[in-house]
Amino acid sequence: MDIVIAEDIDGNAIKDLSALYEVFKDENLWKDRESLRRSIIGTKALIVRNQTRVDSEVLERAGSLRVIGRAGVGYDNIDVEAASKLGIVVCYAPNENSISTAEHAFGLILGVLRKIPASHTSTVRGDWNRSTFIGRELYGKTLGILGLGRVGGRLAVRAKAFGMKIVAYDKFLSPYEYFVTESGAELKNIDEVLACSDVVSCHLPLTKETRGLMDYSKLSLMKNAAVIINTGRGELIVEEDLIRALKEGRIAGAGLDVREKEPPPESELNHMMNVVLTPHIAGLTVEAQEKVIDTVAGDVRRVLQGLPALNYVNFALPRLGGETDGR
Repeated sequence: MDIVIAEDIDGNAIKDLSALYEVFKDENLWKDRESLRRSIIGTKALIVRNQTRVDSEVLERAGSLRVIGRAGVGYDNIDVEAASKLGIVVCYAPNENSISTAEHAFGLILGVLRKIPASHTSTVRGDWNRSTFIGRELYGKTLGILGLGRVGGRLAVRAKAFGMKIVAYDKFLSPYEYFVTESGAELKNIDEVLACSDVVSCHLPLTKETRGLMDYSKLSLMKNAAVIINTGRGELIVEEDLIRALKEGRIAGAGLDVREKEPPPESELNHMMNVVLTPHIAGLTVEAQEKVIDTVAGDVRRVLQGLPALNYVNFALPRLGGETDGR
């Protein structure tokens, strides 16, 4: 096959690729590593979402692979170093689901502070317990954003419209960056952000430094009435420590779209009324997915035609020494 698609990825752009190339799609292929390894022998392109772990073990038999397309913004499930050593282009969609993710983060903030899911469940059960679900306003509250990038920056602009004060931790930004100036965010170190925020929203990439960043010691810096939101990477938060902080009243609530392990095992979080959980859907809107797939499929096609990718992690053209396919 020319192209292997290892997860549930579809759309007009995929149909266009199928008209030009031999495409094999199995939305469950990511679950079987040996089948995945066999499937990409002789394959020129691999397209995945976030569930397929593309590491050196998978790539060792991918001698013909020229490009890996990641249908999304994060690429921590791909061993970019191993791909680069083999000359394989890694491309992704850096901006396409940012609006949807920022909107979902805001939805989680409102869901937790206004107790929307719990009050819905109670109401459809036939109850009318108004006093049980007294919430809190966003106006005048402080939103602390960890990572003021494509998603965090958009969240900041929207929070400003709600009358929130914005503080942010992002060691790569200066006070004159676009999202800083447009949101009026005040840059602080992470401990200061945690200590002064009423809502903390996580948008940092997953790295060696950020994995497990929000442990019990960091969560304990937050206000007792504060809530934490995560639509970034589940591994940023140590869930065992989050559960402890919630049970002890160290923090007031949480809204999680991403988890340490996905799908997650049974957890005490499932039974907490001050926690809102969604199944990694922040970027899964009709509009965002159409844009993501168009972008990634377009770059895969460009690489196979001998043209440079537009949205790449390592380099724009493969370094395999093989001929490109101009179909």
